[in-house]
Amino acid sequence: MRHRRTGRKLGRNPKHQRALLRSLASELILTERDPEHPLFDKTLSRNAPSPPKVRGRITTTLAKAKEVRPFIERCVTIARKAQAPLEAAAALETQADYRSDAWKAWRTSEKYSQWNAAMAPAVTMRRRLIQLLGNKEAVEILIDEIAPRFMDRPGGYTRIVHLAKPRLGDAGPQAIIEFVGIRDRSAPKAQRPTFDSEAESTEAAKS
Repeated sequence: MRHRRTGRKLGRNPKHQRALLRSLASELILTERDPEHPLFDKTLSRNAPSPPKVRGRITTTLAKAKEVRPFIERCVTIARKAQAPLEAAAALETQADYRSDAWKAWRTSEKYSQWNAAMAPAVTMRRRLIQLLGNKEAVEILIDEIAPRFMDRPGGYTRIVHLAKPRLGDAGPQAIIEFVGIRDRSAPKAQRPTFDSEAESTEAAKS
């Protein structure tokens, strides 16, 4: 029996389950890379991968998508909470060049102590995300690009779309998991039908 043991096993032991969630979440975040990223430069390497056709979207099985969705949502929430300390620290940060006289003066001033205190929560959250995702590049993209898009959204950062075509080999049901806010579709609101009697009464009221 599995008393109080929620979640899907996915045919893996607990360590492999956590590794799978980290891998899926990191891959979804890394699809938000800039297409001009050096990783995709064919002139640097003939075996360089191509940029994803659709950014912010991966295809996987339905069970894996349902299992990784809460994990991604938690990571985005932590990245959202890190935005306020980062903005507070940016207001106290110096624009002087590193190790210049102005930078050294700022380094020994009271502003540096205030900047350090403001930056501490953001550093803690960044370390927590690195612990969860295990990928520093994914954490950078999550904090710098993805989290600012969801500052006005208190949850529901991803969606799962079922695919009609099953997976080749075992015919497993497939699904797309993607970030919301880019390819949202809003259906037009249906107009309330009007009848002749209502139309006549409206015209009489206007006259």
